[in-house]
Amino acid sequence: MVATADAIALRRNSPKRIMIAFDEWNVWYREPYWAAGGAPKDWRKNPRLIEDSYSVTDAVVVGSLLISLLRHADRVTVACLAQLVNVIAPIRSEPGGPAWKQTTFHPFALTASFARGTSLRAAVVCGTHPTSLYGQVDDLDLSASHDEGTGEITVFVVNRMLADSIALTLDLTAFGPVQVIDAVSIQDGDRHAGNTMRQPDRVVPVSVLDSVSAGADGTCRVELPPVAWTMLRLRSSS
Repeated sequence: MVATADAIALRRNSPKRIMIAFDEWNVWYREPYWAAGGAPKDWRKNPRLIEDSYSVTDAVVVGSLLISLLRHADRVTVACLAQLVNVIAPIRSEPGGPAWKQTTFHPFALTASFARGTSLRAAVVCGTHPTSLYGQVDDLDLSASHDEGTGEITVFVVNRMLADSIALTLDLTAFGPVQVIDAVSIQDGDRHAGNTMRQPDRVVPVSVLDSVSAGADGTCRVELPPVAWTMLRLRSSS
């Protein structure tokens, strides 16, 4: 879309730059909705519609979407998560009862909180694996941001492998020596696991600081578990 817009602008000799807005994005399991005939024929107040339950895998997909949006922040200026509560949402609730965070809540909240400053163009070198729909796909996906005011560098990365961990080395030598502030991951031994009213904290961000090491040369190494979304927060000391 960006390439088409820029090609038209060039042909018309126009100084205008068209930005991209995603008015709605999310993971949506459409099959149960349409299998039930879509919206109910008889009108009911506050009917249960599209109350999808999300898993660790879904959280990794949402994390991947956020990584793509951050990577294209130079042209994607608006991107709205659809929806917020109950309907394909990161938060579920019961009438008169509790509310709890779904797995997809966490990558969204953490990215919104810590992606600050300038979106960095990351050059990723990794292996690939075959998929039935998309051919060869990179084993991991990554984006990063840098807050010049605080010196903080935040890296968001997903490991798409179903069974294998990945040893990731980050080359941050352009920022000088770096200090690791925090490292958390959304993961579970069962990639289909999710949060429920009875187990609202089955899947939450867990610290992976023990698997992270930063060198004086500006490199950082971390072990990424399979089917996981990971956030690393570092600070440049230069």
